[in-house]
Amino acid sequence: MKPIAFATIIALTISISAFAADKPGAPPAKKPADPAFAKVEDVAGLPRVLLIGDSISIGYTAPVRELLKGKANVHRIPTNGGPTTHGLQNLKSWLGDSKWDVIHFNWGLHDLKYVKAGTGELIQNTTEPGSHPQVPLADYEKNLTKLVGELKATGAKLIWCSTTPVPEGAKGRVPGDEIKYNEAAARVMTAASVKTDDLYTHAMTKIKEIQNKADVHYSAAGYKYLAEKVVAEIEAELPKK
Repeated sequence: MKPIAFATIIALTISISAFAADKPGAPPAKKPADPAFAKVEDVAGLPRVLLIGDSISIGYTAPVRELLKGKANVHRIPTNGGPTTHGLQNLKSWLGDSKWDVIHFNWGLHDLKYVKAGTGELIQNTTEPGSHPQVPLADYEKNLTKLVGELKATGAKLIWCSTTPVPEGAKGRVPGDEIKYNEAAARVMTAASVKTDDLYTHAMTKIKEIQNKADVHYSAAGYKYLAEKVVAEIEAELPKK
């Protein structure tokens, strides 16, 4: 076959494929798997670490795993940790029968987000009549106390991670609420003698550089920055050789 004819056939094939993919009803392109949820094959002899948290923790899981490579087997729960109510329903299955040396955990951003009364649907306007935080502050503190009790029963070293900043314009959340929820969490951790990773303060030192505009999430560089703090706190609690 002549080179020109062959090139024409290839071009037509690509064009047809692209057209088919853009047609209504065509299956969407499959998103690449999030490396945070990659299966972890434990390296014998290394301590085991479990990360519990929402999408912020999902974002820093891969860089934490990379930074602790050769030092610890870093696992995470297989989903978004959501609010404390979700944690109470699922913590036992997340912990499983495995032995954990260190557990780094957080709940908060999903507890304080505003939802529509009767539906639980996240809303934009937090002043809408009937709207309320998904888990009110008093309930959050009670739930967290129960969760810490279950986590302490594992015998693992525990590290509480403070909830990261809520910027202006973040959908369904009120800037400053995270401070109130962090204060409630601090009372629980102090009473239970649980160490705190103050990721809130760490994020605030470079917040304009690392956080997405009007969004609680971060850039790739931002997640790496958060991961560095998480790793430092975990390393300090790893079993000494």
